[in-house]
Amino acid sequence: MAPLVGRTIAVLGYGNQGRAHALNLRDSGLSVIVGGRPGSTRVVQAREEGFEAMDLPQAAARADLAIVALPDQAQPAAWGRWIEQALPTGAVVGFVHGFSIRFGFIEPRADLGVILVAPKGPGTTVRARYEEGLGIPALFGVERDNAAGTARDYAIAWGAGIGCARSGLIETTFAAEAESDLFGEQAVLCGGLLALVHESYALLVEAGYPPEVAYIECCHEVKQVADLLYARGPDGMRRAISDTAEFGAFVAEQALVDEALRSKLRALLADVRSGAFANRFMRDHDAGHPEFGAWRKAASGHPIEQASATVRGLMPWLKDA
Repeated sequence: MAPLVGRTIAVLGYGNQGRAHALNLRDSGLSVIVGGRPGSTRVVQAREEGFEAMDLPQAAARADLAIVALPDQAQPAAWGRWIEQALPTGAVVGFVHGFSIRFGFIEPRADLGVILVAPKGPGTTVRARYEEGLGIPALFGVERDNAAGTARDYAIAWGAGIGCARSGLIETTFAAEAESDLFGEQAVLCGGLLALVHESYALLVEAGYPPEVAYIECCHEVKQVADLLYARGPDGMRRAISDTAEFGAFVAEQALVDEALRSKLRALLADVRSGAFANRFMRDHDAGHPEFGAWRKAASGHPIEQASATVRGLMPWLKDA
């Protein structure tokens, strides 16, 4: 972390990732200030948690390293209105996701160093693992160096300061991080997983099984298997489940994976890599979320939510999870 000792780190945004980065960097002994959009309650929260916090331009103007931790959809407007012109000449600007740089929504000034540190997990996990003396892996990259040649050193020091170097810092590019992240979310982690959960739940209920039973089998138990997969990898997970479950897993993989599925996955990746997905997302945001809002409303009204509430109600400790 030596390259950042005695430097001012401005964390711009105090949400999921921003708060975790700010707290971890401060606890690592580095000098951290927080910037938020004018009128943001996040600035108040940061002050209550002991930070010197101010509006975005004031924080950016003092930064040796400015970490942009605002939501993807909010970054371009904030960058153009409050951040870019306030940054000192030769400063380094960091991003926690490659989205805005990879897809051209932000094009930083030529004198600025541009780096990436993207923890592979939510901010709550980044913070929790740090407090445990551990860390989660992160991707880091340098899009462009600054005149002082400090960009790469700052990226590595930043990753160490939030605890990710305890696990591993993997060097990559903004493009590889952004594209793989969006694809993984869509194909597996969020989109693919929820699609399988919804469809399998609906099929069991249609076949006459009680909704609560269908929910437990198709949704509730996902965490238990995912935890094994996370801790032991695919082969280790298979060794930890019953022979019946493992045999069934091979049967299902052979039944589900065909050229039609591969074609759909290729289409998702092509949509991401072309920039089409990013542009649709930003257009929908700029229009007030008509498509996103409709999807959210429909998903919240899915019958599985009733079974979910019933099953989760049996485990009151989940309220604090």
